[in-house]
Amino acid sequence: MTTTDKTASDGESEGFTAEERAAMRERAKENRTAARRGSRADTATATAEVLAKIAELPDSDRVLAERVHAVIIAAAPTLSPRLWYGMPGYAKDGRVLCFFQSASKFKTRYATLGFNDVAALDEGDMWPTVFALQTLTAANEARITALVQKAVG
Repeated sequence: MTTTDKTASDGESEGFTAEERAAMRERAKENRTAARRGSRADTATATAEVLAKIAELPDSDRVLAERVHAVIIAAAPTLSPRLWYGMPGYAKDGRVLCFFQSASKFKTRYATLGFNDVAALDEGDMWPTVFALQTLTAANEARITALVQKAVG
């Protein structure tokens, strides 16, 4: 059976979920928009797009995303907000360093804050790159601040 088949013989879905396909379509749209803008891209427009996407989230995700956005911007004002797979991402030198993924995006039980390979979080041979988020306490915000500042280098 190929990955293009809708279901496996045991009834389980194979290939990409509808949510994953939607995220890939969003990413393709983001790439087309960036290509059209070229060097005209500005931080204000990208930030507005991120904030608009956050505003569309269900209340529990929206409140968390707004706070994560504020913490990241305060911790590393040199990062450029931008959409990444339809979710808030924060880029360093054009490459997404960290990103927020809402629980509603893939119908999971918690939101996540993830870091890509450009993040300077290396600790020995193994380290975490994605963190589950359910609520933001002062301690969690301090940890995110420290992680983002370390990731930026």
